[in-house]
Amino acid sequence: MPISEPQTPDRSLPAVPAAPTVSPEEVALADLGLDTFEGALLPQLRHFTTCLQTPQSQAWQLAYRSASERWGETFGLAVAHALFKVVRCLHDLRGDHYQGHDALTLATRAVVTADEAAFLRMLHHMRRDDTPAARDSVADLTGGWMDPHVIRAALSFADRFPAGKANPAQRPQASAQPDQPPRLRVVR
Repeated sequence: MPISEPQTPDRSLPAVPAAPTVSPEEVALADLGLDTFEGALLPQLRHFTTCLQTPQSQAWQLAYRSASERWGETFGLAVAHALFKVVRCLHDLRGDHYQGHDALTLATRAVVTADEAAFLRMLHHMRRDDTPAARDSVADLTGGWMDPHVIRAALSFADRFPAGKANPAQRPQASAQPDQPPRLRVVR
């Protein structure tokens, strides 16, 4: 029996995957202006949202596992635990009215819903102590309701995981004289 030529499809597959389609209710994750840490919170946010909306899914296990894989057990589990407190307070306020994508859907990894964008912007501004912008993000996220539980949990997260200073000249070690050894300082 002769070996036939391999069959090829009528249409060829594109070499580069197409950019994610963004609906009017969605925003591209890259357009939010988040730092790497904040962008990496999105899978945990989605897993925690899924587990609160569908408790039998046990998605909280995936959230903690992916956080520990990304940042290590000590730091990653602390991040996931603090993030869950914020998500839980938001779920208590909004319930199933919060709209988010499934963390396991590959097609939505690069886009966020309006609620997810507001959540990530809120943390972004709180981590930088930008009160007016954080207040606007809280209002967007909560539907205008300045819920003290959501704010307290988000501020606690931001206090524990603040954004680093972007300008190296603002860091104490960068302003030290080159001939002096680095100094250690206590951080509380």
